[in-house]
Amino acid sequence: MKTSISKLVRQNILKMKGYSSARDEYTGTASIYLDANESPYGQFNRYPDPYQKELKSKISNVKSIPSKNIFVGNGSDEAIDLLMRIFCNPSTDNIISFTPGYGMYQVSASIQDINNISLPLNEKFQIDREILQPYLDDISIKIIFICSPNNPTGNLINKEDIDWILDSFNGIVVIDEAYIDFANTVSWISQVNNYERLVVLQTMSKAWGLAAARVGMAYADEDIISLFNKVKPPYNVSNLNQKAAVAALTNKKVNRIKVEATISERKRLKKEILKLPNVKKIFPSEANFLFMEVDDADKIYLDLINQKIIVRNQTNKVKDCLRISIGTPEENNRLIEILKSINDPSLQLTEYGLNSTPDLINRH
Repeated sequence: MKTSISKLVRQNILKMKGYSSARDEYTGTASIYLDANESPYGQFNRYPDPYQKELKSKISNVKSIPSKNIFVGNGSDEAIDLLMRIFCNPSTDNIISFTPGYGMYQVSASIQDINNISLPLNEKFQIDREILQPYLDDISIKIIFICSPNNPTGNLINKEDIDWILDSFNGIVVIDEAYIDFANTVSWISQVNNYERLVVLQTMSKAWGLAAARVGMAYADEDIISLFNKVKPPYNVSNLNQKAAVAALTNKKVNRIKVEATISERKRLKKEILKLPNVKKIFPSEANFLFMEVDDADKIYLDLINQKIIVRNQTNKVKDCLRISIGTPEENNRLIEILKSINDPSLQLTEYGLNSTPDLINRH
């Protein structure tokens, strides 16, 4: 293991021996399996491949990165949790994340008794170098988490700022790219071989439509991937979920069409919502959602709930802001109708839409 990586890893993790499953000790093909105490009966009686070789091969082909640089987890949340287990000593080490940002960094840190230093993004939701700079030489800070495109704001974090962090910080830099497939940019996966302390997270939950399957990926230096495999549960991704992910990756052209449709709807929805008088601003988005500032987020949120539409009220993170996921054209049309009715009470809603003049309905 590279010296720079081994110095960052918890000593007990370096010294421990990972669990050896039955599938670790024999990886060939046999006609009779009597080694894992499985039931001999049933459709799903065998343990899954603990290292997801077929799935990693598919990911490798789609993402143009060697399988040795891929970890597959039970959602990218597992990778977030494992990173802290590998590199952070409880009650001693720290991580840095940015706010507003993805809440699981704080949750995972709290569970493991790790202090999360939450630094505010600037008014454009970008990293403030002046605020971050004093922390970069602190050896107790083991990981910096950067969400790009950022959740909940939707913007990409400036490449120049991430380059600066990678060149200035001696710990692990994690770039969470859950929404990268909707962004007009190149993934940081292409830089994994240039930065041994870089970890890039992605997921099958968003663009690939497999939120129910819980399949996430981490891309990193081979030494970091070996640490993931050392500390993960033996069979962390079910066979059913692996097969679902393989099937999705096999149909990547069909998936791309769906992604492009989502991006098109994102542009259309933004254009329509900006016409509403109680919408102050919609922030730039490179994700499958819009983040917008409104006159009264709490009221609009409750009004939408009353019409059976659920969005995310983010006013606790950014005052009077809502996050709205991009739905199907039909779902988005319904959302637009209801938002218009909130602005104009004279428009009466029915179960199917606006009860108004034909001309008004046609304009929707």
